[in-house]
Amino acid sequence: MAVVTPVPAAIAGFLDTPTPDAWLDVASERLPEMLLDHANCELKAASTALGFLYRYPDRTALAQRMSRLAREELRHFEQVRSIMDDLGIPFERLSASRYAGGLRDAVRHEEPYKLLDLLLIGALIEARSCERFAKIAPRLPEKLGRFYGGLLASEARHFEHYIAFAKSECGVTAAEIDARLDELKVLEAALVTEPDDEFRFHSGTPPK
Repeated sequence: MAVVTPVPAAIAGFLDTPTPDAWLDVASERLPEMLLDHANCELKAASTALGFLYRYPDRTALAQRMSRLAREELRHFEQVRSIMDDLGIPFERLSASRYAGGLRDAVRHEEPYKLLDLLLIGALIEARSCERFAKIAPRLPEKLGRFYGGLLASEARHFEHYIAFAKSECGVTAAEIDARLDELKVLEAALVTEPDDEFRFHSGTPPK
């Protein structure tokens, strides 16, 4: 039985551009590669959360939230690794994808804009992950589809936390946040819709 997992309304409203069907078509046929990159993404997400702890330890609320987020992302990593082990899929480290690299290159160097960009990019990545979990779940074997459907709530919370901290921690106006978010959304949309040379969980339209 296919798992029905609608994209949460908050996520659908936040992302201006949906994942192309071409990515979903390829992902449903290349599950080992998708799971491998998903595991790598969860590990990198934990590392990103720890990066906030090291870079901004004086920001108490941010540090405490990122500490909890890192633990949650590591738990997701463990869950994906268990699924891979059950399916006989070996783990290996993957280099950063075009998506991650493209967003990282957009981060400004001066504060508080660096922190703002990192938080907004974190929100975009978590929102895109949530959207893709929802869209790919009905195309997966039932057990795997249910696992992906179960990740939706936590990924949606992560997106909301990043946005909340962008508003509370950076000392910039709401207009500045909205303007920068619009710029980053254009970049993010291009990265997930334009042709991509490799297939990854956040890749653009991949080769078949």
